[in-house]
Amino acid sequence: MTTPVTIVGAGLGGLTLARVLHTHGIAVTVYEADASAGARTQGGQLDLHEHNGQRALEIAGLTAAYRAIIHRGGGAQRVLDRHGTVLADVPDDGSMARPEALRGDIRRILLESLPSGTVRWGRRLRTVTPAGGGRHELTFTDGSTAVSDLLVGADGTWSTVRALLSTHVPAYAGLSYVDTFLHDVSERHPAVAAAVGDGATYALAPGEGFLAHRERGDTVHVYVVLHRPAAWFEDIDFTDAGTARKRVAAEFDGWAPALVSLIADADTAPVLRAVHRLPDRHRWDRVPGVTLLGDAAHVTVPGGEGANVAMLDGAELGQAIARHPGAPEDALAEYERVMFDRAGAEAVAAHETIEFIFGAGAPHALAGLLNGAGT
Repeated sequence: MTTPVTIVGAGLGGLTLARVLHTHGIAVTVYEADASAGARTQGGQLDLHEHNGQRALEIAGLTAAYRAIIHRGGGAQRVLDRHGTVLADVPDDGSMARPEALRGDIRRILLESLPSGTVRWGRRLRTVTPAGGGRHELTFTDGSTAVSDLLVGADGTWSTVRALLSTHVPAYAGLSYVDTFLHDVSERHPAVAAAVGDGATYALAPGEGFLAHRERGDTVHVYVVLHRPAAWFEDIDFTDAGTARKRVAAEFDGWAPALVSLIADADTAPVLRAVHRLPDRHRWDRVPGVTLLGDAAHVTVPGGEGANVAMLDGAELGQAIARHPGAPEDALAEYERVMFDRAGAEAVAAHETIEFIFGAGAPHALAGLLNGAGT
């Protein structure tokens, strides 16, 4: 008989694992800190790649459901310089190689594929301790407890489960994102609408820039990217939206007005998302009854593969558990061998991607790449 699985974290990786286990008839419970599926927004659009994110959904039997939520046309890509000059403009070719879909919609189809009651909402993990024989006792902030037979930490960057396996704590990576939205852009922000176009726009200079994406409902989702020390952001009061917008916008003095408007005229309060990372080749010795996936295992700088890799982690871990009924340690060892190598390579590639996009060659390096791809 296959050991029941306890997952901490109902993000994309944890839910992919839960779905794959469910398709194999393996008992699974997911504990999630959020009070409900709609307790908070789930971020912007993701392009799931054929070899990892889409492969994970195929393993989970959700390819058709995924194709139904794709944002057609959202795969267009544009590169601008600080003056708003278009350096590259590649339309969405309609291929399935990297289609765009909202993170929240991907999470929804995963949740809908699970039996009612699989996810226990409002269970924020406070502590987890060994209970002998590979089992672990989980204590939640509401005072409830549970005991796992096989525990998977899918609880993100600040994972509580990670401490069972590793002493490493994520360190600030030297850059942060400031996240905000503009609504009804065609009518209320026409200059922004024209600058951003139909898909993703990268307005870049070395060490800083804007990543803006047109989403459904005539909305533009903006990430302002700044390579600054953590202390620089600590001096900004992000609880005062107007002051925070003004302070961040000041860093783009001399940029095209339509680009500055992405932060200065935003319709939602700016949210600081400081980027933290684990060592590039983070790994641990096998500990009975527990493992990690996604950001809990290998959070790194955002190079475009984080959600994709987390979902593939979940899918492959689910397959490994199904292949080794009654032998969970064999399943975890098999999964970790593959995951460690993949995660290490992806972390190195993510650093290279960030340097390529925001390094000394910005914005022309990315523009050259897209222009070459479009020929």
